[in-house]
Amino acid sequence: MNPELASPSSSSDRRISVLARHLAGVEMDYKNDSISAFPTSGSDNNSVFSHVVRGPEDPILGVTVAYNKDPSPVKLNLGVGAYRTEEGKPLVLNVVRKAELLLVNDRSRVKEYLPITGLAEFNKLSAKLMFGANCPAIQENRVTTVQCLSGTGSLRVGAEFLAKHYLQRTIYIPQPTWGNHPKIFTLAGLSVKTYRYYDPATRGLNFQGLMEDLNSASSGAIVLLHACAHNPTGVDPTSQQWEQIRKLMRSKGLMPFFDSAYQGFASGNLDADAQPVRMFVADGGELLLAQSYAKNMGLYGERIGALSIVCKTADVAARVESQLKLVIRPMYSNPPIHGASIVAAILKNRDLYNEWTIELKAMADRIISMRQKLFEALRARGTPGDWSHIVKQIGMFTFTGLNSKQVAFMTKEYHIYMTSDGRISMAGLSSKTVPHLADAIHAAVKQVV
Repeated sequence: MNPELASPSSSSDRRISVLARHLAGVEMDYKNDSISAFPTSGSDNNSVFSHVVRGPEDPILGVTVAYNKDPSPVKLNLGVGAYRTEEGKPLVLNVVRKAELLLVNDRSRVKEYLPITGLAEFNKLSAKLMFGANCPAIQENRVTTVQCLSGTGSLRVGAEFLAKHYLQRTIYIPQPTWGNHPKIFTLAGLSVKTYRYYDPATRGLNFQGLMEDLNSASSGAIVLLHACAHNPTGVDPTSQQWEQIRKLMRSKGLMPFFDSAYQGFASGNLDADAQPVRMFVADGGELLLAQSYAKNMGLYGERIGALSIVCKTADVAARVESQLKLVIRPMYSNPPIHGASIVAAILKNRDLYNEWTIELKAMADRIISMRQKLFEALRARGTPGDWSHIVKQIGMFTFTGLNSKQVAFMTKEYHIYMTSDGRISMAGLSSKTVPHLADAIHAAVKQVV
């Protein structure tokens, strides 16, 4: 019979017959366990991820992991940058508790999604806190601010925006800097280079090296600047040095990207700690700012921060914001509401704001007093070397100048945990633990080269 003349019913019968034979074959294969050849099946212990090697512990957070495993009653964790009370306990600011009570008792509050850019009130108040209440850039709508996941998220969003839209993909970061900086910028698509910053000989700023390296940087390159309380060294430029840095960067068309993790936490004064950033904004140039409330409000676990970009015109700022949305949306869609609401409640209420500044200064003053106590304890022991850098440095951290062998000695013999580069968190010290640390440093310097 001519196939073309076959009836519709006979064609349907053939298709059904072919399908039946196919299904029978599949069933037979299934019964013969042929599906076990697929690596994602659970029939054996082979994994498609068998080649994955165990990753190393984070060099900073790994310190806490090691500390937690140590049963010693005298152990001391000076690794992670988180404030502790004189009793060695985490601190929730009283003003934060008051703000949270206000939020809980506000029955009009809901848990709806925030916009991609975050809580508008928080963004506005954050820009004002850093740039100043009467900042022309804010008044002229030249600043776009988006809520991000603390300082880390702010840096990442800013870096991805720059990688997509800026004329240069090279960013210069200080040597040394926070360990997460190179990872954030590299994964965002930027090429990371360094500029000299710390002078081990003086345990202070290598200003000449800094200026030489920025002067030789390619025109238009991005430069990461710590707004205050440089991490990990605690060494900041003076106001006069900041002005020279600003003039050099503007003359070469370098793009400032400020990381501000410690506003108010360094000196105890919010305006003083913001001066380097405001100096750059005042000249009318463009810049990026990553802002965090982890330290200065103790909101570590809320992951609350902001990215601000200062532009030349309001029109450019609006277009920049539209592109920041396109970075954020596929990354985490939109930010969480609780931390932003706490910050906004404090910043917009005069009484809460004033109470915050008092508590903030108390934290900064306690850290400053720990510096003085440690310096005096080392001097009293006759510890070899000049330890004046401990009181000259500022902020949460001190770059002790101890080497990795001395750090390992202190961990093994005195159960003191810190990063291998000799950085210690002054916020983790107390009057009771200063003598123990001083004994350890003294022994390490005397016994280990």
